[in-house]
Amino acid sequence: MTTTTFCDRVRDGDVVFGGWLSIPSAVSARALASSGVDYVCVDLQHGGGGEPHLPELTSAIRAGGAAPLGRVRHAHPADIGRALDLGCDGVIVPNVDSAEQAAAVVGACRFPPDGYRSAGGVLASSELPLCIIMVESRRALEELPQTLALPGVDGVYVGPRDLALALGCPLDPDDPVLRPALERVWALAAEAGKPAGVHATSGALARRYRDSGCRIVTVVNDNAAIKQASAAELAQAKG
Repeated sequence: MTTTTFCDRVRDGDVVFGGWLSIPSAVSARALASSGVDYVCVDLQHGGGGEPHLPELTSAIRAGGAAPLGRVRHAHPADIGRALDLGCDGVIVPNVDSAEQAAAVVGACRFPPDGYRSAGGVLASSELPLCIIMVESRRALEELPQTLALPGVDGVYVGPRDLALALGCPLDPDDPVLRPALERVWALAAEAGKPAGVHATSGALARRYRDSGCRIVTVVNDNAAIKQASAAELAQAKG
């Protein structure tokens, strides 16, 4: 899969499924990418890896047949630029609470005259990277129409756990507070003609989100998958 093909698929609204990489290992990255997912996102915000790991991780993800993305630490030009310079095809950007911040994020993803990203990344793709804005707060929900209207915002991505914390409700897709918030994101993204993404904790939940209109769906986290599979096999052995 080439960078152009994957990025175009996302911008065209195709459904793409992905994995979430918390373990900074090229072996794990390639194994996850080889499972058949369309993308693998390196979690630089909460995962065990950092920028020095990106060259080997993004290379391993490509070798496994998936597109490498990066969830950066913060909505800062330095974090965004480094992820793109070190091999990510796009970024998923947290801590964006306003359309004004989203516009700054878009600028950090684009070279002049459309933005202010600096050129010269040793592993940077020649293609226009994906710019995905996370929706994790009340204010982000309120300003979502303005954020989605911005040229250069390729889509939005919900982290249900942080959104639930911000709304003061349980992490339950059927919760009477969280569910309408999620549906608002799906509806506004569809109205704007841009894909909505979401972090799922199981294949069943991922399918449910897909059926609700999500187009960027993270299906599995490597760390969680190891723990869950190990616990299941251990229980079977002991049983």
